[in-house]
Amino acid sequence: MQLLLVYVAMAMAMTTGPAANVHQLKDDLPWSSKEDAMELVPMPKRTPASINPVLLSSACSGSSKELTCLFKQEDEGRPPSMVPSREFINSIMKGGSSSDEDDVEEGIDQQPVLPAAAPPLLKGVTMAGDTALHAVASHGDDEEFFKCADIIYERAKHLLFAKNNKGDTPLHCAVRAGKSRMVSHLIALATSEDDHRKHKLLRDVNGLQETALHDAVRIGDEKMVEKLMELDPELANYPKDQGVSPLYLAILLYKHRIAQTLHRQSNGNLSYSGPNGQNALHIAILRPPGMTKLVLEWNKLLTIERDGDGSTPLHFASSLYYVYYDDAFMSMLKEVFKANPAALCQADNKGFSPIHVAASVGSISIIEFFLAKCPNSAGLCDAKGRTFLHVAVENDKLKMVRFICGTSSFDWILNMQDNDGNTALHLAVQAGKFRIFCTLLGNRKVQLDLPNNCGETPYDISRSKLPRGMGYYVNTENQICKTLRVVGGGHRSALRWDKSDEKYSRHVKPEDIYRESEKVKGATETLSIGSVLIATVAFGVTFALPGGYRADDHTNGGTPTLAGTFTFDAFMMANTLSFICSSVATIGFMFSGTSIVNLTSRKLNLVISVFFMSSSVASMAAAFALGVYMVLAPVAHKTAVAIAVVIPFGGLLSCAEELGKWFLLVRPLRVRSGFRVIGTVRVLSQFFTIALRALWPFVVIFGWAALARSHR
Repeated sequence: MQLLLVYVAMAMAMTTGPAANVHQLKDDLPWSSKEDAMELVPMPKRTPASINPVLLSSACSGSSKELTCLFKQEDEGRPPSMVPSREFINSIMKGGSSSDEDDVEEGIDQQPVLPAAAPPLLKGVTMAGDTALHAVASHGDDEEFFKCADIIYERAKHLLFAKNNKGDTPLHCAVRAGKSRMVSHLIALATSEDDHRKHKLLRDVNGLQETALHDAVRIGDEKMVEKLMELDPELANYPKDQGVSPLYLAILLYKHRIAQTLHRQSNGNLSYSGPNGQNALHIAILRPPGMTKLVLEWNKLLTIERDGDGSTPLHFASSLYYVYYDDAFMSMLKEVFKANPAALCQADNKGFSPIHVAASVGSISIIEFFLAKCPNSAGLCDAKGRTFLHVAVENDKLKMVRFICGTSSFDWILNMQDNDGNTALHLAVQAGKFRIFCTLLGNRKVQLDLPNNCGETPYDISRSKLPRGMGYYVNTENQICKTLRVVGGGHRSALRWDKSDEKYSRHVKPEDIYRESEKVKGATETLSIGSVLIATVAFGVTFALPGGYRADDHTNGGTPTLAGTFTFDAFMMANTLSFICSSVATIGFMFSGTSIVNLTSRKLNLVISVFFMSSSVASMAAAFALGVYMVLAPVAHKTAVAIAVVIPFGGLLSCAEELGKWFLLVRPLRVRSGFRVIGTVRVLSQFFTIALRALWPFVVIFGWAALARSHR
């Protein structure tokens, strides 16, 4: 029977809805313990009543007469209106005298009314959770609004401390709206009871754990800040346990005058706290240097405090290379260091000391300052056992690596190994940072054959980075591996050579055949388009020669007018080579893109086709230059010569990456060769090989023209 009653109660609760019905049912149920009954009966969530729209409009417009009439209706037990009448609106807009109150009341009476069960007016809130007092505080700053605030306060004093959905009290709203006089009035209402209520109102925090003083700081109203601090000199100490202090917020928002006002008004008794364990000095360092000096004067003990990441203010100062790089910044850094020199050896949660931070941003000046004060700090290691050289390599700070490699006092850290046994050279090879690799290679103190904890030398790592199967020979990983082998750094690990070859072999495995086939197919589809276009252009040019043709009534009619000249012979050979090379490349691409051909043959055809295609581009460039020269030379000889000279350099652009990398290797190879001449010759021979591979068509073109002229 009891269970049946519970089901009935639940059904009635779901159909009727109001929570009052559920409570009534609870009282009627024959349970020995009503708490047990309520555990079985679901209680609907109570939501605050919506604020009366007439009350809200009255509060926002600051109409004390309208509020008086509304509350009079409520006191007399009459349901309040939801829509003001035209007479009501007109009477409010007049500004009104006391005689207008009857019109106002009459206008209200003529409107539709709420049901008799409507809640009290001042219990209603907006969608944002604002009460009528919140609305008054946010919208006005004159005597009429003060009267409205007094009327509401007299009827519901608790609304002075009521909070909206964001946790804001009416005082928060008034301060945020910049209503200085309203702020004073609200505080006066709280003070009328006792000073305890005043302090409670001023120190009350919202959902962001911020007092009204924070809002005054945020809007940048210095006079408002002064007023609040005069009323409560300890206000800058709140919130006590968590959150952002007003001083931190002022510095964060670049409001330095307000920060000074807070310190002055509080006599130095204020909070320096910030988010994530930071303090005001942490954020001051990230702002112009003048603020840092002031905060240090106020409290030097801030230099020893660490934030949630374990960073001291000196860590922050060490990270500002890209923000400030002038005397004022260095002066600020020195002040922070002077206040707490021990922080130089203090690590954050990742083991980073300030010197690691400076290396990660590439600040050479900071590193020099730290090492001048403490030379041994160069050997400080982070949680991974890495020195600031490791950090510089990891963050690709080329100038920092050059500075370290060029300073003899750092020789002792060049080969230091981290927890994994990796030196800076290991990391550079692993990450494929070619310019840093060249810089390290250019210092003979850097050892090339140190194994890490896995027994891998830099050469082993470079071999492991090579792509399996086909790859572009100019890629960084290929160039690094080749360079280490050339300079004698190709030392293998402690594995047997057959096992080493098995581990680092780049040969295609059976499971990689499909992927390798797709790689060849993709390259063929892209490159074949270019070869076909070049062949088409070269074929068309053959029948549209520069200079035109001889008339039919002349000797050799229909032949080119410029035939027999050195330039024309060279032009024709260039165009012919362009057509032949592109045609050969096209045929090769056809074979490399055909799946019925053996994969090895496809690769071979692809390599040959790429070579002939690059040669066809060089030949076409030569043909273009010669054609322009033949047309322009008679009338603009200097321009024609300039074009003819520039074109071959354009042919070298296809080899720009390879030439650039060998140029970077000039100094390292000279250093590692022992004899500078040998290293220079080695690089020059490489340059010559690259140039010959790219420009051999020019040799054939002009060689043939010269030969034809000598035998003409």
